[in-house]
Amino acid sequence: MIIGLDVGGTHTDVVLLDKDGLIKDIKVPTDETNLFQTVLSGIEQISKNIKPKAIERIVLSTTLTTNAIVQGQAPDFGMIVLAGPGIDPEAFRTHEHYYPIRGALDHRGRETEPIDMEQLKYVTRKLKSAGIRHVGVVGKFSARNPIHEQKVRDALRKSFRKVFLGHWISGSLNFPRRIATTFLNASVYPLHKKFFEAVQKSLDSKGMRIPIHVLKADGGTMSLESSMNYPGQTILSGPAASIMGAIPFCEKGEEVIVLDIGGTTTDIGVVLNQVPVLEPVGIELAGHKTLIRALKTTSVGLGGDSVLALADGRLKIGPGRRGRAMAFGGPEPTPTDALRILDKITTGDQQKALAGMQELAARMEMSVAQAAEHIYQHFCGEVVRHATALVDEINSKPLYTVREYLEGYTVRPNKILVLGGPAPCFARELELISGIPTMVVPKWGVANAMGAAFARTTSEVTLFADTQRGILTAPEENFFDKITSSFSREDAVKKTLALLKKKALGRGASEADLEMEVVENLQFNMVRGFSAAGRNIRIKAQVVPGLISGYDVIARKLTAEMAMQAEASNVC
Repeated sequence: MIIGLDVGGTHTDVVLLDKDGLIKDIKVPTDETNLFQTVLSGIEQISKNIKPKAIERIVLSTTLTTNAIVQGQAPDFGMIVLAGPGIDPEAFRTHEHYYPIRGALDHRGRETEPIDMEQLKYVTRKLKSAGIRHVGVVGKFSARNPIHEQKVRDALRKSFRKVFLGHWISGSLNFPRRIATTFLNASVYPLHKKFFEAVQKSLDSKGMRIPIHVLKADGGTMSLESSMNYPGQTILSGPAASIMGAIPFCEKGEEVIVLDIGGTTTDIGVVLNQVPVLEPVGIELAGHKTLIRALKTTSVGLGGDSVLALADGRLKIGPGRRGRAMAFGGPEPTPTDALRILDKITTGDQQKALAGMQELAARMEMSVAQAAEHIYQHFCGEVVRHATALVDEINSKPLYTVREYLEGYTVRPNKILVLGGPAPCFARELELISGIPTMVVPKWGVANAMGAAFARTTSEVTLFADTQRGILTAPEENFFDKITSSFSREDAVKKTLALLKKKALGRGASEADLEMEVVENLQFNMVRGFSAAGRNIRIKAQVVPGLISGYDVIARKLTAEMAMQAEASNVC
């Protein structure tokens, strides 16, 4: 059995699955001031009366790191940057405790300027006096040779609790994005560590020594233990859970818009031929452009509990929420109250919803019923507008999925899949507005948690070979070796896949889910005078994001259920 858990802004959804289907699902109110307790409560409730040995793994999708960054709650930490000539590191300053120091490598990883150790000692004293306990270190060409980052780390070991190195992040040479990504990793580490320890301690106390995985932004997972060096990769795992929860219900050849309508936000993504569209370079969060690979999604502040307002006589929905709907004891009217007034939902106190909507309806110069209908239609129209904008954005740039680059491809959605608590209430109107056939996924209220549970462990490895220098390296993996001039691209591919398999298994993958593929295979000949002097080879491989093996029967059963219930689920 598997537990899947997805932390949303309003509720945390938890499911218990086995290979025959969904055994149990629950919703726990999300306490944003204590996400630790929210997660622990969800695991405890879903596993009640279940023997610990029966549970194979737990997969968590959490907003913890995202919230910390967006809300500026991350604790102080330091950044040390080695840029060398040709670029001003001040252009990429992340925060107050940011210190460029002298020391440089060239683009092939050869030292051109040694580290200024006296300057490093001065920076160390400054950071310690400021009470800094965690530090990120980034060198411009560390993806070619991490030696400078490692020397700085060795010098800092005794002074700080944790040092994050830029070459851990990616094989890409994008220096500004590596700075931003290391910055985010270091900033959220203390919170992530506290979360890890709280979950582990709680499970241990119950005798539940179960592998714990965390969903990443690219729709794959990694073990919670391995995430300690890469906590930034858990950013935006919520939208990834939504996409993974919809994939089992996307048919071959379909181009699908996925909408997860929650209490606080609506997450939007696109799936082509059962494969999610990817943000290939990296996400941008709170103004930081990163190397964190992620599914191409957008989250908009439109949810069932969104605040309603009038601006210049026009209705405005969200962003933000001030509590639950008035039908459920909240302080202000929301789209959920409109649904209750229109009898599109039957839970909650309709009289409280009617009373709460009267003042807003009067300001709109409408009856309460008219105002509720206007709110409902405006909500659906805004969701479609944002979904269309995402498709337009995807079509305006080179298109990547998690499996391939599609040159010159234009996305033309022919289906919308809706999930989230109020999904059945919106499907028909979304179809009328968009003109695209729209369906509600089965188990729509917990489909995101199921998506987290289904996701397989993913990894990437980038390997470089310089036959002139006789060097083979994969800095992210701390791998270095010597090679001869006869080392070939075929040799490089073989070594890359071996490293990838080792990495994926170490992060919690199973042999059955190791679907590996080479995504880059490049070779450049180096010429000195008029003769070939060697070759630069770059190989990148990945474990393809997707669903774990052995649980596809659940998707087939639920797909059959969806076909049988499609008509009913679109009537609300």
